[in-house]
Amino acid sequence: MRMYSIRETAEKFNIRRNFKGAVLFSEPMSRHTTFKVGGPAPLYLEPADVPSLLFALRTLKDDGFPYFILGGGSNIVVSDSGFDGAVICTGSMNEISADRGLAVCGAGAAMSSIVTFCTEHVLSGLETFAGLPGTAGGAVFMNARCFNVSVSDVLVSADYIDTETLEPASYRYDPADWDYKKSPFQQGGRIVTKTVFRTTQLPETEQESIAEKCRGFVNERVSKGHFKYPSAGSVFRNNRSFGKPSGKIVDEAGLCGCSIGGAQIAPWHGNFIINRDNATAADIRALVAHAVEAVREKTGFTLEPEIIFCGRSDSEL
Repeated sequence: MRMYSIRETAEKFNIRRNFKGAVLFSEPMSRHTTFKVGGPAPLYLEPADVPSLLFALRTLKDDGFPYFILGGGSNIVVSDSGFDGAVICTGSMNEISADRGLAVCGAGAAMSSIVTFCTEHVLSGLETFAGLPGTAGGAVFMNARCFNVSVSDVLVSADYIDTETLEPASYRYDPADWDYKKSPFQQGGRIVTKTVFRTTQLPETEQESIAEKCRGFVNERVSKGHFKYPSAGSVFRNNRSFGKPSGKIVDEAGLCGCSIGGAQIAPWHGNFIINRDNATAADIRALVAHAVEAVREKTGFTLEPEIIFCGRSDSEL
């Protein structure tokens, strides 16, 4: 792709009224990820609504411009050299409403905002997700799991854009499509634009009870050190065949506190890697690879990262 095509493509967003939202150049991805690492996106787009997202996708497709869809940036590590193409962030598509006991959320709605909305409207069912970083769309994509409750346990439906036809479509929850930290959206071809979560409308007198539950889950995250340093939460998927959580396996392998560059396996939890001292994406990638190899040598188990490595020159572990 010729570099001047970036400006030519971007100009289409500036001169036409079909796109509402932000258009930025050479935007550092460290500003948009919870790990606080990542090089620039040559073109960074943040559409304000679904029609603007569709316009962006069609324009980029017509120009042969590669793109990456970003939610809250809470489960990814972007390469230090950034991206070759555009980043489309859904963060401004963040509307939240209630409809007959359901929480209807734009893909870019922060999970923390959704839980707050549900508390204010006395809707119960999403309390375990209190304190979860990231967005509704990202949580559905990853089938996020908190305190033994998965997003798939509360998902009713999701609207999405088919990346082949570039047409809106809807998905109705089917349990056959889901598994632990797995969702049908990970197979590609569909960009989540809206989610509908099942909740239960409770009497106004129960509002404080819901709030108390939420505080309890947030406090447990705090006690586990989730917010001490920039991180992406759990690094490795748990595997039942291992017989114990991945964090415990990493801990027993003597890896807690191990560091490469500015990245460190949290001294207090084997399944957290933290940005302790201006870590780079390369530091994090190297530390993940080191943990995988060390655990394999000691136990024969192969840990599976759940964080996503993306960007220029990055490849699967």
